[in-house]
Amino acid sequence: MNRREVLYSIAGSFAAATIGGSCRIYDTEKVKKSWLGIADFSFNNRLRAERSGQMKGNLGDPLNFLDHCHNIGAGGIQMNIGVRDEAYIRKIRQKTEKYEMFIEGSASLPRDMSGTEKFDAAIRTARLAGANVVRIAIGGRRYEQFEKVEQFRAFAERTRKLLQLAEPVVAKNRIKLAIENHKDWRIDQMIDMLKNIDSEYVGVCVDTGNSFALLEDPMAVVETYASYAFSVHLKDMAVAEYEDGFLLADVPLGQGVLDLSKMIEMLRKENPGINFSLEMATRDALKVPCLTEQYWATFENVPGSDLACALRYVRENASPKQTLPKVDHLPTDKLVQIEEANIKQCLAFAMEHLNL
Repeated sequence: MNRREVLYSIAGSFAAATIGGSCRIYDTEKVKKSWLGIADFSFNNRLRAERSGQMKGNLGDPLNFLDHCHNIGAGGIQMNIGVRDEAYIRKIRQKTEKYEMFIEGSASLPRDMSGTEKFDAAIRTARLAGANVVRIAIGGRRYEQFEKVEQFRAFAERTRKLLQLAEPVVAKNRIKLAIENHKDWRIDQMIDMLKNIDSEYVGVCVDTGNSFALLEDPMAVVETYASYAFSVHLKDMAVAEYEDGFLLADVPLGQGVLDLSKMIEMLRKENPGINFSLEMATRDALKVPCLTEQYWATFENVPGSDLACALRYVRENASPKQTLPKVDHLPTDKLVQIEEANIKQCLAFAMEHLNL
């Protein structure tokens, strides 16, 4: 039986997931299984609320996260597993296998040579837990993080050195390190970095939406990174103009402008066994101020045609501003409810329309 079509067969059984201290019950006979995993940032509002004490629960514990994602029908998880003892690792692996889910890790690069031992321990934990890929995000939104091109150059050079520290560790553990295009690296810089490290164990976690914030065509991004892809953050995006550039919003799969089916086809052609993880942020639309001088402070040799193409794309595909998500002002409990509903909606769309 296809895993996506499996109905949990224990008649009358129920799975409980705790949200904000209350207990929501899912009729497991009605929960179908998707191939789509969930990256933990998709639950960012709930995780942040739990850490701050605004809500009860501990979804940040990988075992709890695995249970919850299983209960709502996800096919896997991607999160920072940390450094764990053998007993805990065994529980994760056994539960992942029982649920027939995949697991991918997430980690930060070692900050210097002294940090390689801790990095090694985190990578080893992920491998023993059953992961064959660990995703890393190196920078943030470069147009917000840096004020001068020299700062970005120093950041890029430091990143190359840290990757040189990390590569022997992942090679030793025979686990793949997937660098996310995280609104930091444009295509030429990412490819240059990969060629510089020149390792079968270092590739890309392809985010289907992030790079549009850097004025790169989303389809071209996926097409270029496909042959380097170890993992995927699947998301859909809606866009609209504003006075300083454009708004970029995470929306449930199928409600945005991205041709997700074609992207998935490209990625599977290069890597048939690649895993897809939903990374949808439930938040207000982000501002991409590409018509301001500050936005361009870190960019060199970006042709004006890229700006023209991006703005034309926005105008041709713009959503009315009032339809873009506006949720940051909501109380925490309401925001967490919307977040959970968005995730479930994405899982349903992935099964019904994306063969995931």
